Amino acid sequence: MAVSFVIPAYFTAIFIISRLMSFIGISKPRINISPELLTLNIAGKLSVDPSAIESASQDFGHIVKAIPGAVLYPSTPEDIATLIKFSYNNSVPFRIAAKGHGHSVRGQAMANNGVVVDMTSMNKHRNGTRIQISSDGLYADVGGEQLWIDVLNTTLEHGLAPLSWTDYLYLTVGGTLSNAGISGQTFRYGPQISNVKEMDVITGKADFLTCSPKKNSELFYAVLGGLGQFGIITRARLPLEPAPKGVKWVRMLYNDFSAFTRDQELLISINGRKEKKALDYLEGSLLMDQGSPDNWRSSFFPHADHPKIISLITKHRIIYCLEVVKHYDDQTKYTVDKELLQLLKGLSYMPGFMFEKDVLYAEFLNRVRSGELKLKSQGLWDVPHPWLNLFIPKSQIADFNDGVFKGIVLERNMTTGPVLVYPMNRKKWDDRMSAVIPDEEIFYTVGFLLSSGFDDQKAFDDQNKEIMQFCYMAGIGVKQYLPHYTTKEQWIHHFGSKWKTFQQRKDQFDPKMLLSPGQRIFNNN
Repeated sequence: MAVSFVIPAYFTAIFIISRLMSFIGISKPRINISPELLTLNIAGKLSVDPSAIESASQDFGHIVKAIPGAVLYPSTPEDIATLIKFSYNNSVPFRIAAKGHGHSVRGQAMANNGVVVDMTSMNKHRNGTRIQISSDGLYADVGGEQLWIDVLNTTLEHGLAPLSWTDYLYLTVGGTLSNAGISGQTFRYGPQISNVKEMDVITGKADFLTCSPKKNSELFYAVLGGLGQFGIITRARLPLEPAPKGVKWVRMLYNDFSAFTRDQELLISINGRKEKKALDYLEGSLLMDQGSPDNWRSSFFPHADHPKIISLITKHRIIYCLEVVKHYDDQTKYTVDKELLQLLKGLSYMPGFMFEKDVLYAEFLNRVRSGELKLKSQGLWDVPHPWLNLFIPKSQIADFNDGVFKGIVLERNMTTGPVLVYPMNRKKWDDRMSAVIPDEEIFYTVGFLLSSGFDDQKAFDDQNKEIMQFCYMAGIGVKQYLPHYTTKEQWIHHFGSKWKTFQQRKDQFDPKMLLSPGQRIFNNN
């Protein structure tokens, strides 16, 4: 039966009426007052409650705000398929965005005048049963709405764990797989999108498909790193390995960028998945004149050493910190120190500035959580986060250091948050996937994970623009990670040789452009 009203306008009208009635103390109407919506079994799961609308209209970035017409709280993946099918068959389709933990920073998981799907609602209805370990322990079937911290805790109960992580674990599986999912393990084990065996995906045509490298492979490769453009991930099959018991965690300080990058590149050259001598994690960061040498991501350096580290930063203005980890279990705990010492032998860090910790595996992986809780207690978490994440070719990272780290960043002196810089191996990525990286075999990720006040966020955006302009003028082949662009031309440039395939996949799996409008790739609102 044809739908006789315009859905976006309908949702907007209900939303306005709901807010008005709430203001004057009248009970809010249910969204399923429409005969058309009454035909759907999800009618009671659609909300226009002002608090639901407000929550769905913002994200971790606190920069963009887009007000949806309604929010869907699904109990099952079938609820999501029903919503998409209803929109797809409507003469005036409405747009739909899947929202996990809301950790995007530029409105990527929003749907202005559309419907936001609260993915975490499925977990509340299933009592955590959407993380299932296979009987042979080789993989876990995980709901797309599940947080990585819950994947970690559940798999550890079986002595198992995935190999590839993000630094922050309170993100959904579907969210990170829609981008890439990177951290210090990426140089060896690849991004999270390289660690998926199979997925269940609901496309923009409401097709509910299982996909893998051998089944519906075009959809499989499209969705991984696809920025939510081709389908909503409702299940991912993640390979598991025996979990280590603990980690040796080391940080070394450098005042010379070339020595810092040379040592990083040497260490990531040992990267075989089964290579016992390889490191399990490698990242780098900048220490600058911002008070304590620790930041919100973790407290690492012994307090007694803070004065000499601060003195070093004061002298050199920028100190480069190389951070590495080697896992151990009951069998290797007596040999790990010797193996690590051999790996780090001959590195060019500053004498007397090597620091080590021995912590449980789960404690290391969840290292950012304590910093988050501290910032929340101080009211400094729910503030603007004008983040900028980049991939830089190895051949141009020295130019980037000279022009950006030692130029723009020091000059502007806006260092309210971590600045990361560490290398990855291209061979650990699969070029059939939608994710975009530089062409060189080694490239660096650079993350400006800064926070601002609500009154000075523009200054941070100006710095981001200046950094991008510098890269353009210097001919640096930069690619944004967690990209944010405002024009189609910029997106075409971003995807480069992948654009044609990306567009063809959109036509195939979401021809009416319903999904993930907040990315602003195929629409500009």
